[in-house]
Amino acid sequence: MTSPETELVRVLEADGRFAPSPAAERYLPLIEAISDAELEQLYRDMAVIRAIDTQATNLQRQGQLALWPPSRGQEAAQVGSGRAARAQDTIFPSYREHAVTRIRGVDPVDIIKLMRGVSHGGWDPTDPKNGNTRLYTLVLGSQVLHATGFAMGRLFDGRSGTGDLDRDEAVIVYYGDGASSQGDVHEAMVFAASYQAPTVFFLQNNHWAISVPVSTQSRVPLVQRSAGYGIPSVRVDGNDVLASYAVSRIALDEARSGQGPRAIEAVTYRLGAHTTSDDPTKYRGNDEEESWALRDPITRMRAFLEGRGASASFFDEVDEEGADAAEDLRARTVELGPPPVSRMFDHVYSDPHPLIEEQKAWQARYEASFEGGQA
Repeated sequence: MTSPETELVRVLEADGRFAPSPAAERYLPLIEAISDAELEQLYRDMAVIRAIDTQATNLQRQGQLALWPPSRGQEAAQVGSGRAARAQDTIFPSYREHAVTRIRGVDPVDIIKLMRGVSHGGWDPTDPKNGNTRLYTLVLGSQVLHATGFAMGRLFDGRSGTGDLDRDEAVIVYYGDGASSQGDVHEAMVFAASYQAPTVFFLQNNHWAISVPVSTQSRVPLVQRSAGYGIPSVRVDGNDVLASYAVSRIALDEARSGQGPRAIEAVTYRLGAHTTSDDPTKYRGNDEEESWALRDPITRMRAFLEGRGASASFFDEVDEEGADAAEDLRARTVELGPPPVSRMFDHVYSDPHPLIEEQKAWQARYEASFEGGQA
């Protein structure tokens, strides 16, 4: 039996037809207001990040990276939600949100640095050019606690004497179906609901927690987990970029306006491996992958745009942009050198510390003691 809370919000069918589901009705005014240029930008975002993602996977296979988590198949969920966020909102990614981070201004090479092992974090989350984007985390589910704590802090900082929220900002945090079984995620939801923190929990249900299917993890739709904490929750077709955008925009607006946390389950599929260390052929069949390939989010949006009259030259331009971005990623990746040894002493503490300074000086003297100044 399907309840209103678990009905899927879908705007585009797999073949690109505009055919809103009943649950999508409330979002149609917002979708109909999207301009042609914005529609094309959504497609551009998805196509270009896939080209970058494919190149990064190839770089890992060629020994240039230690690891790469592909995002192939999940572009619509990420691009729609990423474009829905406003500049003042803070993003807490997991480790697969390549599209979101790029939209927010993070240089893809900064992700490469992390996966290549030449950076401890990848980028500076306090640098305005990175669009209030926090660092990737490979510790499953921990970023959900971080996001809720951050949102609570913003809430406390923004309270005036009348109890109104002065800050017009929200937090969106990304996690997967596997992470949704972690205690950290549930504890974060308890606090977010209790304090009505402006947090949007964005669950990308890609059906596989490495080799464990979502059917093993939960006997009910995952959206019911957040709903169980009293958080208004929506289930959306994660391969429909328009639905993802509209649902995310409304959820963020509601959280930002002081209505408390919101949760979204984006039903999508990981077309590639969990990471480049994984072999999905060991635990899932070709029939399943081929079925989901027919629902490819980029193919779906392209068909929709073509039906609206988008020109062949537009798609050629996007393909060229993707190829250029991928080649730029490759060129800059192979040019990356090892970090200086002194880097290990930076950022151990937020302020200068005499013990760290002493150790750094000792390391410099030790290296200088060798001929040529290197050990």
